[in-house]
Amino acid sequence: MRGLRLIAVPLSLLALWQALVWVTAVPPFILPGPARVGAALFGNAAMLAEHARFTIGNLLTGMLAGVALGLATALNLALLPLARAMMRPMLVVAQAIPVFALAPVVTLWLGYGPASKVVMVALVVYFPVASVLFDALMRPPAALDDLARAMGATPMRRLWLIQLPHALPALGSGLRLAAVYAPFAVIVGEWVGSSRGLGYLMLMANGRGQTDLMFAALALLAAMGLVLFGLAGAVQRLTERGRPVGAARDFTKR
Repeated sequence: MRGLRLIAVPLSLLALWQALVWVTAVPPFILPGPARVGAALFGNAAMLAEHARFTIGNLLTGMLAGVALGLATALNLALLPLARAMMRPMLVVAQAIPVFALAPVVTLWLGYGPASKVVMVALVVYFPVASVLFDALMRPPAALDDLARAMGATPMRRLWLIQLPHALPALGSGLRLAAVYAPFAVIVGEWVGSSRGLGYLMLMANGRGQTDLMFAALALLAAMGLVLFGLAGAVQRLTERGRPVGAARDFTKR
């Protein structure tokens, strides 16, 4: 049944798209039909694959960097009161700045190559991962945390044995948010300045009136986003399945 729904939903959307084209009789250079976009997708497969490889490489590298930095930041904030006092206000101020508005600055500093796209993705991924995980780390199960403190557990042991295991589902939620925003970040980076990638190809196709090619690139980008979101959802389900429900531990071991 689930597989049937997965097939029925995209087919229904394609049918609605085609019906809209027929009913409105909109010119193809404004809204091409699914058949035209499919023809552009297969007719330009080699070119689309080349640009998609560049975008995927920047996307995955930026996500890995953003998740690693977000995880490290959340752990340090949870462990060190001095880090919370110094870094948390800076994080709040940084989150108030629209990350996408930084794209021209990042491109100016790092150039038109992959580095600026990777940094854009990392920035977008970093904030939700760090923020969501830190909030979860600071809300451990009260009974276990009180027991650990009563038994003289060090802050490090409380972090690894109580706070982090119970915060892992929140990390999965942060990854799902990151998977939604990361494709936008890499495309914005390519729009601002790039000579490769699906974002660059969309701009070039739009300037040349190749709307079907632009939609083909957009379809590939949407497919990337869906795959990333699905993988993040799988990670979240794994973290929730492995979440501890409570166990007695010797918190005094060094």
